[in-house]
Amino acid sequence: MARTASFDRDTVVRAALDVFWRVGYEAAAIPEIELATGLSRSSLYNTFGSKRGLFDAAVALYLDGVIRPRLRPLQADPVAPGAIAEYLAGLRDALARPDSAAARSGCLLVNTAGAPIAEDAAVAGIITAYRAELRTALGRGIAACLPDLPGPDAARLADACTGQLLAAYALARVDAAAAAAAADTALALIEAAA
Repeated sequence: MARTASFDRDTVVRAALDVFWRVGYEAAAIPEIELATGLSRSSLYNTFGSKRGLFDAAVALYLDGVIRPRLRPLQADPVAPGAIAEYLAGLRDALARPDSAAARSGCLLVNTAGAPIAEDAAVAGIITAYRAELRTALGRGIAACLPDLPGPDAARLADACTGQLLAAYALARVDAAAAAAAADTALALIEAAA
C-alpha cells in the first residue's frame, strides 16, 4: 500500500520558491532545497519528479501568488483611473524597502531570463508570457488613466513603462535606488503624458 504524503505541498513549494528566487535555478543545490523544505531528496523527487518539476511548481506559485495579485487592479473591468499610479508607487516603495522580497531578490522571472535555464523553450515561453501579461496590464492601466491619449501613443507609453519595470527588477539586487528610480521614471512618463 502506498504511503501518503505527510507534508503540505504548498508550504514545500513556497520554501523552494524562496531558494530559487534568491539564488536561481542553477545555483539552487538539492541539499539547500532539502534544508529549506524539510524534505529529503527522495520525497522531493517522488512528489515533483525532479528539481525542474519543483522549479515549475515554484514558478506557477510565483505567478499566481506574487505577480497576478499585484496586477489584478490593472486587469479589473473596468480599471480604475488611479490604478496605474498606485501600482507603480507601490512597486517603487517595495523596491526602496531593503526588507522587501522585490528589493532583496528582484523578479524571479527577470532573473531567470538571464540564466541558462531560459534556453529551455518552456521556460522561455513562461518568461515571454509574463512580459506580455505585464505589458497588457500596464496598457490597460494607462488607457484608464489617460483615456484621451491616442492609441499609438498609449502603446508606446506602455512599452516604455514595461521596459522601465523590467530594468527595475533587473537592478533591484545590485542598486535598489536605481531600481526604485526606474519605477518612478515610469510614473513620471505617465504623468508627463497627462
